Amino acid sequence: MTLRTFFALLIAILVAAVSHGLVWEWLREQGIAPDIRAIQSLSFSPFARDQNPTVDATVTLAQIASDLEVVAPVTNAIRTYSSTLGLETIPLEAVKRRGFRVVQGIWLSQDLVRDASEIKNGVWLANNNKSVIALSVGNETLVRKEKTIEELIPILRDVRKQVKKNTQITTSETWDIWLKYPELVENVDYISAHFLPFWEGIPAEQAVSYVFEKYDALQAAFPNKKIVIGEFGWPSQGYNQRDANPDPVTQAWVLREFIAEATRRGVEYNIIEAFDQPWKVAEGIVGAYWGLFNAQREPKFSFQGLVEEPNWRPKMIASLITGAFLTVLGLARRRPTLGHAMLYALAANAMGAGMVSAAWWPFEAYMILSTWIMWGVSVVAIVPLAAITLARIHEVAEVMLGHKPTRLFNPDKVTPSGKPLPMVSIQVPAYREPPEMLIETLNALAALDYPDYEVLVIINNTPDESFWRPVEDHCKTLGPKFKFLNFPSVSGFKAGALNLAMKDVDARAEILALIDADYVVDKNWLKDLVPVFEDPQVALMQAPQDHRNASDSAFHRMMQWEYAGFFDIGMVQRNEDNAIITHGTMLMIRRSAFEKVGGWQVDTIVEDTELGLRLYQAGYSAHYTNRRYGWGLLPDTFKAYKSQRHRWAYGALQIIRKHGRSMLPGSNTLTREQKFHFTTGWFFWLSDALGILVALLNLFWVPLVLTLDMMVPTVAMTVPILTAFCVNILHSQLLYRIRVKARFIDTLAAGIAAMSLQWTVAKAVFDGIINEGLAFVRTDKGAGAKKKRPGATFHALRETLLGLALAAGALTLHLTNEQEVLEVSFFAVTLAIQSIPLLSATIMYWIESLGPSPAKLEKH
Repeated sequence: MTLRTFFALLIAILVAAVSHGLVWEWLREQGIAPDIRAIQSLSFSPFARDQNPTVDATVTLAQIASDLEVVAPVTNAIRTYSSTLGLETIPLEAVKRRGFRVVQGIWLSQDLVRDASEIKNGVWLANNNKSVIALSVGNETLVRKEKTIEELIPILRDVRKQVKKNTQITTSETWDIWLKYPELVENVDYISAHFLPFWEGIPAEQAVSYVFEKYDALQAAFPNKKIVIGEFGWPSQGYNQRDANPDPVTQAWVLREFIAEATRRGVEYNIIEAFDQPWKVAEGIVGAYWGLFNAQREPKFSFQGLVEEPNWRPKMIASLITGAFLTVLGLARRRPTLGHAMLYALAANAMGAGMVSAAWWPFEAYMILSTWIMWGVSVVAIVPLAAITLARIHEVAEVMLGHKPTRLFNPDKVTPSGKPLPMVSIQVPAYREPPEMLIETLNALAALDYPDYEVLVIINNTPDESFWRPVEDHCKTLGPKFKFLNFPSVSGFKAGALNLAMKDVDARAEILALIDADYVVDKNWLKDLVPVFEDPQVALMQAPQDHRNASDSAFHRMMQWEYAGFFDIGMVQRNEDNAIITHGTMLMIRRSAFEKVGGWQVDTIVEDTELGLRLYQAGYSAHYTNRRYGWGLLPDTFKAYKSQRHRWAYGALQIIRKHGRSMLPGSNTLTREQKFHFTTGWFFWLSDALGILVALLNLFWVPLVLTLDMMVPTVAMTVPILTAFCVNILHSQLLYRIRVKARFIDTLAAGIAAMSLQWTVAKAVFDGIINEGLAFVRTDKGAGAKKKRPGATFHALRETLLGLALAAGALTLHLTNEQEVLEVSFFAVTLAIQSIPLLSATIMYWIESLGPSPAKLEKH
């Protein structure tokens, strides 16, 4: 690392860290609220974190005693909700504390047997325990529709008959229920009204004023009745309800404001609740987070002083460390300019904050098995997703703000050495290729402006004579430079045939050149590029792929733009680090290096890329030019396009199996830059498979959100996907405009084409994991412009079905999100975005079905 690079990296890290810290400080929630000394009453449910009263959990006297010790410093009154499940013993402990008051709850439901037990126990406690000052017979029984008003009033009257005269009787309902049923008021000693503005979607700033506005309305309706605010509270975490947002700072601020105002007005109140109730996660995530104390019995906020977000400082420090680590990891030995380093460092810090927030989630949330699974998959997914996103940002920063490319081979700047040009052996492998297409390729090779070369036409595994006989005859007309080889039965696919052909290569040939059977080359191809091999360290010279039939149809143009991005962006950047991917066409190889590393290997179906990696491991270098010297044919159909990409992705898995260890830190066979490019390149393949897995998991999660109100792990499951999508759009639009000189519509077309292959790549990855030996499949080319046959197979069926399911899930979530829950909206947007690549396959299939352009039809 040069001193200049070191200082650029150091300044970038420092500036990004300071910016990161300032953002944390800016976003840190804090506020000023009235100090409070005590609370009149608290809802008291002493269930431990792992207990669930809906499955017959029972609390013990020890639990009750311990929890009363926790709340005693802040209140001397509690409200309970049941007189079974061990909760009937609460007054027995409360009475031991002088002056401790209990409003004993009697839970009413549709279970008449339990109702009888609840009433019996509650009445006994009221009559035999002096700490019990009132009975609350039923809790939101009418709201939950467990009883009708006609059923509830007789129960209240019956309980009144059974208790001492000085025991007050009430029931607890939301404020609107009391207004709806004035006859209920006549049957209670006081009104116990619930005011929960959060559930009504009232913003936190208006919550307290809203409560007392409704309290005053209730008082005006029943001026001669005592009114107690039986429940008021605010959650610290979970889903929002329209404009009401739960978070720790808001909870503290709202509660302190309310208690201060209630005290000023002289209003009796009870705060829900003492402790968080994790068991309520299963019935709605917000329900678990209403406590003043968390499930570990730790206070969630202070009653005096500044209200501020808990844990913000350790999260900020962890984010800063992660951001700095990602910056160094991405930029060390990358020779960045200051602008390149700054942009990347800022992005790395943002990514670090996101990763820390995702990892922190279990420490702030009460997890159940389903959320652990969701979070675990999310964390596994976020690592490659973060790597890919940062690689995209790095490429944007490097292209826009970094050094200009310096390693692109430019034949115009080569000074002739005066040495004789070496002999080149051009090899044209062909498997069931249309003869007229291959003949066109050979004619172009015959016109090469180069003094010493031969052409080996290598037919393999093509028993049908109609494919190869015309080619053989044409080779005879082209003269002795053209050698026709026919291997009717060869194992090892293309690589096996090329190995067999080596015995026919002229002994004088120093350079091997490969082109596909559909390529028409420029006459200066060899003359311009062979001089690169004057450097004995150079083993490879790669020219880009291009295509001469892009104008055949809109479908072909979309594929052309998609290919162009890789050869004008990715390959140029990889070339700067001597890490290009070797392609089996428009390729030149130093013969001695080729033989030194063992020639073609037949254990992969991407023998070209695998050979290039072995040459790098042997210490050789490669060069690339982005000048076009050859033009092939695009795949004939969407099926062929998918088949080709499946082969490439499946081959990448074969290479990972074979050479993955060479990417590990302890291996010295590759440079750090080469490891970076090959690893991130593999991540691109793997991310498509991961994307499909996450899409399926999200689709599975939709009914859980709709029916069970399960929480969506937003930071881990939706934000990374949305971020990656936005970065990909930014990456393609900026770099296609800068490097490929593409218009917006062309970039959009390339994006649709690339996205349409997500399912195909995912399938290839899964095939590569479970099956090591799939056969080579030829990519259909050269069949000409054809209209799709009626009744032809729909080659985007799976993609379409999954894409429509995701889109339907997104729409359903949107339409049912009546409370405008932000996380649900994010989740719906995520599903919609995940449907785009899959439905892009549908679009590609449809565009293919439109057939050739009018000009092409006229030509045909």
